Amino acid sequence: MIDHEHDLALLREATDRLTRAVEALAESAVGEPSRLPGWTRGHVLTHLARNADALVNVLSGRPMYASAEARDADIAEGAPRPLAVQLDDLRASAGRFFDTAARPADWSRTVTLRNGVTDSASRVPFRRLIEVELHHADLGIGYELEDLPAEFTGREIGFLADRFAGHPDLPALVITDEEGHTWRSGRADGPGTRVGGPAPALLGWLAGRRDGSALESDGAPVPVLPPL
Repeated sequence: MIDHEHDLALLREATDRLTRAVEALAESAVGEPSRLPGWTRGHVLTHLARNADALVNVLSGRPMYASAEARDADIAEGAPRPLAVQLDDLRASAGRFFDTAARPADWSRTVTLRNGVTDSASRVPFRRLIEVELHHADLGIGYELEDLPAEFTGREIGFLADRFAGHPDLPALVITDEEGHTWRSGRADGPGTRVGGPAPALLGWLAGRRDGSALESDGAPVPVLPPL
C-alpha cells in the first residue's frame, strides 16, 4: 500500500538536504560538469525545478510537458543561470509541488506521465523523491548513493526491478543485497541469474549510475542493462 503522506514527508526532508547543499556551492560550481553526460550542474538543477512543475501538471490533470522538445529547451535555457536564480527556482517550484499535493484529492486516481505512462497519483510523491535523491547524487557535490536513506534505496531497487521485469533483452534476474532482501526482474523464464552486492551498488547499476563492477553475478559478468 502506497502512503503518499509518508512519501511527501520523505520528499520534504530530501528537498531540504538538496537545497542546503546547493546553498553551500560556489558560484562557479553551477557551470561545472555534473555526473550526467553533457549536463552541467545547472542543467541538473533546472531539470529538477521543471520536473516539479511537470508533476504539478500531472496532479492537475494536464500533460506533464508541452512536448519533449519544449522540455529539453527549458532545461538548456535555464542551465546557465546564476546560483541564486537556480536556488530561487528550485525552492519556488518545490513549493508549488507541495502546495498542489496538499489540496484535497483522490489519490487513488490514475494519472498520465511522460510517453503515455500511467500510474496511481499516490505514487507521484515517490517519483518526485526519486528525482530529488538521484539527481542530488548526480550533482557530484559530496552526496553519494551510499548516503541515501536505506528505506529509499530498497524501495527504488524494487521500483527499478519492476521497470525491467519482462524485458526481452534481459535474462531472468534474482537481485539480492547484503541484508538478504531479494527482488526478481528480467524475463520470467528460467531459474534466474543471481546478481548480488551492497544495496547502493545495486541501485547504481539499475539506475544507470554505475557499471556493476562492485557486484557479483554467479561468477559471470553482470548483465548490461538497457536504457531506462
